[in-house]
Order: sequence, then structure tokens, then C-alpha cells
Amino acid sequence: MALNTGIRSVSRLIATSESSISRSVSRSFHSTGAKKMSGGHGHDEPYYLHAKHMYNLDRMKFQGLKMSLAVFTAFSIGVGVPIFAVVFQQRKTASG
Repeated sequence: MALNTGIRSVSRLIATSESSISRSVSRSFHSTGAKKMSGGHGHDEPYYLHAKHMYNLDRMKFQGLKMSLAVFTAFSIGVGVPIFAVVFQQRKTASG
């Protein structure tokens, strides 16, 4: 009895969802406009973390040090992780 009512309710749910889906589907292109982050509900300009000139690398303080350190770190990770993976895999295989 409970199985019968469960099957009926599921079939009703499927029928109503199919009809609502068929009404809401349209085959045209649609895009929303870009949202501007100004006004009362966006980010306030003086307190917003990403300032207008945030990515000006020319005006960065200690640019040579920071960029060379970033490149060295990325290179070290790119070389170190595969070497560690190979050594770990070989050690794991040798112990088994």
C-alpha cells in the first residue's frame, strides 16, 4: 500500500516537473548584463581590496626581489614535486 502511494506521488512529481520544464525552456541565446560594482550594494571603492592599480608591476616595491623569488619558488615546485613523487613511488615499490 505504501509502495503504491509512493509510486503515485513520484509519477505526479515527474509529470508536474516535465510540464514546468517544457514551459520554461526557450531556444534563444540569452545573456545577462555585466554587473557593475558601484553604488550602495557593491564594493565601496576606498575599502575594496582590489584597487585599480593593484597589478602595476612597474610600480611594485622591491620588484626584482619579489619577482625573482616568485620565479624561483614556482620553478622549485615544478621540479621538486615530480622528483619527490618518483622517489616516493620507487621507495614504495622496493619495500613491497
